[in-house]
Amino acid sequence: METVTSRSGGVDKRPSVRLDKGPERVQPSGDGGEAVFEIEGVSVYYGGFRAVRDITMSIPRNRITALIGPSGCGKTTFLRCFNRMNDLVESARVEGVIKYHGVNLYGKDIDAVEVRRRVGMVFQKPNPFPKSIYDNIAFGPKIAGFKGSMDDIVERSLERAALWDEVKDRLGESAMGLSGGQQQRLCIARCIAVEPDVILMDEPCSALDPIATGRIEDLMQEIKQDFTIIIVTHNMQQAARVSDMTAFFTVEIQEDQDRRTGLLVEYDSTEKMFTNPGDERTENYVTGRFG
Repeated sequence: METVTSRSGGVDKRPSVRLDKGPERVQPSGDGGEAVFEIEGVSVYYGGFRAVRDITMSIPRNRITALIGPSGCGKTTFLRCFNRMNDLVESARVEGVIKYHGVNLYGKDIDAVEVRRRVGMVFQKPNPFPKSIYDNIAFGPKIAGFKGSMDDIVERSLERAALWDEVKDRLGESAMGLSGGQQQRLCIARCIAVEPDVILMDEPCSALDPIATGRIEDLMQEIKQDFTIIIVTHNMQQAARVSDMTAFFTVEIQEDQDRRTGLLVEYDSTEKMFTNPGDERTENYVTGRFG
């Protein structure tokens, strides 16, 4: 078991996935940065149904990668592979290889709970705990056994989520009394509090108004220097505004049955995807001709 010091000052025991150095160095991604994830021929099944097929791509470190595409193309299913949330679905299985800092994420010795600590998730609808604002942030670090001042961890997490100034005098109040946008930033702060390496976001702004959405987007730009972010969004303008890389997924309908299987059409820098895509299907989608 390797022991390293976490950024929050506590001792972090890492028995399965080593963030400081993996057993091998992954190859650079397309934009020249180090890859956090390398995905090779990944398909996701629910029972006998293949929901996503043959995905091969890499996710660069300290970048924002957007997954876009029409409803039912498997974006969320694919996103959940990165922190093994699909394991919680009894009939689900993942085929292919996902390497996380060079380590097979689905290897037999990998602790899925530890993976989910390192790869945090923010969901579509804000889901604060029915506790105080303070306890929402402190809960994760307490469970993880973080050392040091909990007050400092709470303050730092709320500051990084651009929420501290709005709630510093209300820490003992219920998180349920916050606005929707504040609740979503609280959920981001709660995720940040356990010092993840990656943050997954599943349509984090779909339930928010434009002003709250703008604050979340600004926050994403601020924190990507510390975290790798993968976001699922139906909002192409949002993908164009915030992401560095964009992956476009579409669906194919099997002829023998009315089932939709998601597949990756194109993956490149966001600038290229929105100005000079290499596939006609991508161009049709980003220009609003379908989807």
